Amino acid sequence: MVAVSELVDALVADRPQVIRASTAERVAELLRVRILEGFFPPGMRLSEESIGAALNVSRNTLREAFRLLCHEGLATHRLNQGVFVRVLTESDVVDLYMVRTVVECAGVRRAVSASQSAREAVQAAVDQAARLAVEQRWQELGTADLRFHEALVRLAESPRLDILMQRVLAELRLSFHVMSSPREFHEAYRARNREICRLVMTGEVDAAEAALTDYLADARGELVDAYRASDAALGLGSFGADR
Repeated sequence: MVAVSELVDALVADRPQVIRASTAERVAELLRVRILEGFFPPGMRLSEESIGAALNVSRNTLREAFRLLCHEGLATHRLNQGVFVRVLTESDVVDLYMVRTVVECAGVRRAVSASQSAREAVQAAVDQAARLAVEQRWQELGTADLRFHEALVRLAESPRLDILMQRVLAELRLSFHVMSSPREFHEAYRARNREICRLVMTGEVDAAEAALTDYLADARGELVDAYRASDAALGLGSFGADR
């Protein structure tokens, strides 16, 4: 788990972006990205005091941002306790993968007509994952894997699908805690990412869609099995707990 001091430093680094556009939507977007990157694990309490100070925003703005995250299914409010990063269930994972299959395959089917920059973004995500694997930065490798799948959806060049995928993947990141070895989980799919990328770049759309469908089914199966095998209660951390 990332140390609280590192989380504070990361949010302080985000402060200039909030200063330029100090709205609840922007704050929610920043927190959403941090959830996708794995900074806020499932069950962690989101402290108004610490996050508000780190981003230099008002309590009202932060509460509205929290409300947006709750609406998106990334956080949950507990009466008299505060706002917590949501803990997903097995059924959540199954539903997320159903959505992923529909949306990602739609992107891959548009690969031939996609812009060169959109196709290059797919290759760039694969290359980034390779660098992170060499450096053994496994949490960041998990984020790079999600970015690869974002890039597949961007092949459709639909802003609405892009927004939907960002929210789906942010939720999905909350399921990774059940995997005992993030390295083994993500590393096993890197070669398959490369193959899907190759098929996309060479215009073999049908083969790419078939490979992606199998990939997502296997990943869903692994996560579901991990959920069923895990009978340990998730510890509830707290990001800078309010006093």
